[in-house]
Amino acid sequence: MTISPLPRPITRVLVANRGEIARRVFATCRARGIETIAVFSDADENAEFVVEADAAVRLPGTAPADTYLRGDLIVEAAARAGADAIHPGYGFLSENAAFARQVIAAGLTWIGPDPENIDQMGSKVESKRLMEAAGVPVLSELNPRAITADQLPILVKASEGGGGRGMRVVERLEDLDETIHTAGLEAASAFGDPTVFCERYIPDGHHIEVQVFGDRHGTVWALGERECSIQRRHQKVVEEAPAPLVERHGAAMRDRLYAAARAAASQINYIGAGTVEFLANDRGDFFFLEMNTRLQVEHPVTECTTGLDLVGLQLDIAAGAALIGEPPRAAGHAIEVRLYAEDPQENWAPQSGAVHTFDVPGAHSAFTIPRDDTAVRLDAGVGAGSTISTFYDPMIAKIIGVGPDRATAARTLAAAIEGMSWDGPVTNAALLTHVLREPGFLAGNTTTAYFDEHPEVFAPAVAAFELRIAAVAAAVATATAAENGCPAGPDGMIVTNAITSAEDALAVSIASGNPRPNVGGWRLFHPDYRSRSFAAGQVELPVKYRHTRAGWEFSPETLADGPAVTVVQATPTLVRLEIDGVERRFSVTRRGTSLIVASARGTVALKELPRYTDPSALTAPGSLLAPMPGTVVRVEASVGEAVEAGQGIIWLEAMKMMHTISSDAAGVVEALRVSVGDQVDVGMLLAVIAEASDEATGSGTGKAVAE
Repeated sequence: MTISPLPRPITRVLVANRGEIARRVFATCRARGIETIAVFSDADENAEFVVEADAAVRLPGTAPADTYLRGDLIVEAAARAGADAIHPGYGFLSENAAFARQVIAAGLTWIGPDPENIDQMGSKVESKRLMEAAGVPVLSELNPRAITADQLPILVKASEGGGGRGMRVVERLEDLDETIHTAGLEAASAFGDPTVFCERYIPDGHHIEVQVFGDRHGTVWALGERECSIQRRHQKVVEEAPAPLVERHGAAMRDRLYAAARAAASQINYIGAGTVEFLANDRGDFFFLEMNTRLQVEHPVTECTTGLDLVGLQLDIAAGAALIGEPPRAAGHAIEVRLYAEDPQENWAPQSGAVHTFDVPGAHSAFTIPRDDTAVRLDAGVGAGSTISTFYDPMIAKIIGVGPDRATAARTLAAAIEGMSWDGPVTNAALLTHVLREPGFLAGNTTTAYFDEHPEVFAPAVAAFELRIAAVAAAVATATAAENGCPAGPDGMIVTNAITSAEDALAVSIASGNPRPNVGGWRLFHPDYRSRSFAAGQVELPVKYRHTRAGWEFSPETLADGPAVTVVQATPTLVRLEIDGVERRFSVTRRGTSLIVASARGTVALKELPRYTDPSALTAPGSLLAPMPGTVVRVEASVGEAVEAGQGIIWLEAMKMMHTISSDAAGVVEALRVSVGDQVDVGMLLAVIAEASDEATGSGTGKAVAE
């Protein structure tokens, strides 16, 4: 395999994207001595990718429609910064033919397929017709008005774009019209086109895709297949190469897949990187789904098994190079997981907020192709000090495990995630490690129904006893800090190195002006236990302790039904505990009320709870609260209107997905606190539903349901 000389060398690339996507392209450009230019929204002003770029141009605003979807502003930014090429990344305008034409018309090199290719494959309806003509098996489009009950379930799908936006499954005919409407709203918001279509849904299929490349000299390469069947909301969570299903069926199925993928690309004289996606069943039959005319999020698993830099290939082909010879054969195995800021136990609710700590010690390769037989690669969009906003996708990073075989890759990746240090919004890390160690997954039994079939992977990351031990370590470290003279704020919370509030700053100021001698913490006549309570998610962990001349003691209920625990050593940052005769070490990091307790068995994030509850913080019955931060895009109720249990009241758009806030009790809308366009924070009161009678309120709390 070789690449011909480049007739149009590229020297300065603007990446029309953000986050991990931009950083990935920058990595290849840096390795080739190509200058990099970023564009950024107001929300991304201090993001990692902006800092890394050689130059950056602001796109005023925060919403994608005002920034990363404004092709005219991006082309103008490229001219201003002196770029000679634009790379669209994946998502946003990467599959927008009009944008590609704007770039070309401006005299810039477009690092992507020809606009005609994007037009042909951009419409999922039209692309199926083209594939059928090329002899590629397809699932037929269904007329919504003619769908019958025996054709259910049905998939409603956006004609443009991808990534699960504008995709909904319909299992009841009475839900079809509303689902089409909601999917159209989401598609319009994400891609600027509300067009959707319907097709048969195969709930237990396998999502198999083939990476292809085409040049301007008539050559098409198939660079290996990937399996991306484990999905939530039709968005991929775990991707791997090679595909376990194809491995089971062997060369016969692989040859048919590659032939179909090459036929799809050749049918339209495809140029550059593309992915032909298929839905397959256990028998090895497969049907064309769509062709993504861009690089895929999961491209690293192909890089790690072929040794190719796919972004580098994109640059070469855009510069006019030819693909010569045969593509390299894939070897070994690679598994990629997407680390999301979301809570899988709360219907995948997206999360946002500041990231204070993020480190994957086992990862020694960032945005590059590991050369070792066993390795971990980290492609991250955020780092310590970043903020995960509500405006964009909640993906934090892609973590890729590489090994000579599938079992080694899974084991290596699981260990890397378990060793990760994280202090920030809730993530899906526990779910990922449970999947990677689940016997069915390890046996290669992965379908698009995986999460429905394996509820056990939603279990907490840490066993109940381990949470209690982490809380004990946190309590001992906090009490030791107090004994050593660390100041406490008005709320009684200890202030260590990090000052997170005005109350913290006041406590530090008072303590510095009124130093007290360090007299230790034990008391000769103080038999009562002191109490501190922590929370790990929804689990409350009270710890009652006392520090006497004889040492540390814990109340019987603190460690009920568990082994004996003895404090061997305690400092504000390190606690050594002997647990049933075995000594273990726990490092404790505190920032405000947040504590990170790390040991050889993983990391536990805790919140110290206040000793007294503020009555004003209590929520009245019938309150509908925002389960996540986001933007109100639809309100279907008014004050005084009667509503039914389960009826949608308010729709939020958060991190590119639409979420419905429904009443879980019948009643009357007593208060409505938001309107379309409002920004809301998690926990904000949106509406109050009172019982039909005026004498009492209902007990509903409202819930967010992803549609």
